[in-house]
Amino acid sequence: MNNAEKSRREFLSGGGKVAAACALFGATGSMAYAAKPASTACEPDNRMSAIKEKHYYLDNVLLEAGFRRDGQTVIGTETELKTLEIKEGNIAALLGNKQHPDAALPHYDAGGKLLLPAMRDMHIHLDKTFYGGPWRVHNRPEGTTIMDMIALEQKLLPELQPYTQQRAEKLIDLIQSKGSTIARSHCNVEPVSGLKNLQNLQAVLERRKPGFSCEIVAFPQHGLLHSNSVALMRDAMQAGAHYVGGLDPTNVDGAMEKSLDAMFQIALDYDKGVDIHLHETSPAGIAAVNYMVETVEKTPQLKGRLTLSHAFALAMMDEKQIEDIGTRMAAQQITLASTVPIGTLHMPLKKLQEKGVFVMTGTDSVIDHWSPYGLGDMLEKANLYAQLYVRPSELSLSRSLAIATGNVLPLNDKGERAWPQVQDEASFVLVDASCSAEAVARISPRTATFHKGEMVWGSVGL
Repeated sequence: MNNAEKSRREFLSGGGKVAAACALFGATGSMAYAAKPASTACEPDNRMSAIKEKHYYLDNVLLEAGFRRDGQTVIGTETELKTLEIKEGNIAALLGNKQHPDAALPHYDAGGKLLLPAMRDMHIHLDKTFYGGPWRVHNRPEGTTIMDMIALEQKLLPELQPYTQQRAEKLIDLIQSKGSTIARSHCNVEPVSGLKNLQNLQAVLERRKPGFSCEIVAFPQHGLLHSNSVALMRDAMQAGAHYVGGLDPTNVDGAMEKSLDAMFQIALDYDKGVDIHLHETSPAGIAAVNYMVETVEKTPQLKGRLTLSHAFALAMMDEKQIEDIGTRMAAQQITLASTVPIGTLHMPLKKLQEKGVFVMTGTDSVIDHWSPYGLGDMLEKANLYAQLYVRPSELSLSRSLAIATGNVLPLNDKGERAWPQVQDEASFVLVDASCSAEAVARISPRTATFHKGEMVWGSVGL
């Protein structure tokens, strides 16, 4: 079996060689964390709404203030305790700790926990999961292809659909508990599901809107052309999906240019963005990347509106090819969504970032028929990124947080405070850590999550 025939989840798991990969790269810390049972019984339902006010103070917030240096080398991070004034979803003021200019406003105690930007889970499938139900793992024999998995999913979807809303809610609870309040969810749109999954997910997101922001990608999981889903995808755009999805145009659809042209045309017709699953590692995968970049270069309306999810073909390119494609992707503002795979593929994430490509991360599957893994934790993804792609140091660990937060960091590279600033949106997470570097290295516990000033998970003191 060649790479092009493997299922998408075999790529992510490295063909079952995760343990070996971890031993090779020294990824012991995050794997020990990941070994924790992932059933909902192990995830406390700690959401609460103790803060009802739209205007309040939050005391004892630990903010990063600068880097501590030995010569030119960063050896530590300076911090200070501050009070935040939160008003109508934004940070109205940064004050000296426990300073309350308006004594009538309520004030709460962050307990000295570190303030980090809200996390962003930018590739997840909220609409189909076993999470929230009994533990279940699909036993997939060696040699299972993506076409085998599509056939299996066609049988499973009617069984999962009655639970879509309930389990999507549970997944949102999970990722909020890990500090994420912003997400992008791929949602099945194909003949078996029709628009039912989309409608169910939209209903959930409308209920959760005050504390959670989520874009939806209409995802033709069974192949845009292979499952004759073009008309359904157009219906999904009219129904409010934010992005046009796609899937392996050669391996699944069997017609690379025709498949990609159809995907882009839908996006152009409805003024939408594109976010495609590309798992192909054969030369066809490299050809697909080049064809999509060329299409954006020739179509100004698509600039800044294409995301390549997974894009494992990039791992097959040599250094010169990566230099070229990275420069072109950056020029067209093409983003990459990577789950930071820890198997046999070593993605050129750092090199692409250095070329100016915006790289984001996400959970992908959480306990479903594709994979029994997935913790919904972007801090874990930052930890994996740090272990795989950078040499450990205070500076590199603190910079690695960017992949989890949409490039929002407390300190810039010079050590100057970049976040939070007055009038920034009050979306953040409180973490039991002394600084960003420790939070990434230790995957430190979260204690509370806020979205636009509202505490959506966790607790703070009075």
